[in-house]
Amino acid sequence: MQSPPSSIIFSVGGFDFHYYGLIMFIAIIVALFVIKLVAKKYYKDIDTNVILDILPPIILSAILGARLYYVLLDINYYSKHVMEIFAVWHGGMSIHGAIVGGVLSGLYLAKRMNFPFLKYADIFSYGLLIGQSIGRLGNWFNCEAFGKPCTLPFVKLYIPEQYRPVGFESFEYFHPTFLYESLWNLFVLCILLLVRHKVGNLRDGTIFFSYLILYSIGRFFIEICRTDSVLNIGVVPIAQIVSLLIIIISLCFLYSIHKTKC
Repeated sequence: MQSPPSSIIFSVGGFDFHYYGLIMFIAIIVALFVIKLVAKKYYKDIDTNVILDILPPIILSAILGARLYYVLLDINYYSKHVMEIFAVWHGGMSIHGAIVGGVLSGLYLAKRMNFPFLKYADIFSYGLLIGQSIGRLGNWFNCEAFGKPCTLPFVKLYIPEQYRPVGFESFEYFHPTFLYESLWNLFVLCILLLVRHKVGNLRDGTIFFSYLILYSIGRFFIEICRTDSVLNIGVVPIAQIVSLLIIIISLCFLYSIHKTKC
């Protein structure tokens, strides 16, 4: 597996158009399509117009949360390179920050517009998974979010020397961990769609918290293979710590949702 020759699609008037931005745009469009499709098929009692109304502020909040979270974790670098904070096409978006930003925005909108937050969070979960799966491919174009050196013949990814981590300059091939996460997200999406199809009476929030748990399990183990953690607590990547916290908190909410008899 080869890295792309460039992260830039084309340039106009000195402005570069990056594959990363194009991938993120495609991810949002496909996520919206999946959200509407799932809503019409399995959530016939909700107003799809509400989805269209709340989607723009939630997407914006998720993007801002994803970037702010990443910048705060690497504040030593960005405090010295302030303009890089706005260069999102260079990468540096955190899904954990996106989840926090999206959830906070959703809670605010749910209270203001009087709609059931957990039901809509369930619906958005399907779109999140397909969006994350597609969005991870943007890491390939930026030569980022790959893992440790790899010798497996069918999955190893060639990384140009200028993108190799310090201490790994002599290695040519690495684990494409962004691809692992992309495929894991598709797998989780299939599981949740199957559950939604087979189980007719799911309590609101079941899909959303299941998504958080299953995604975080995959992220925890994939993180073991990565070398680019933006921050470590001791020797433990912050992404693993946050993933564990999300799993624990989500399990508590799931228990709370189902502790009473149906």
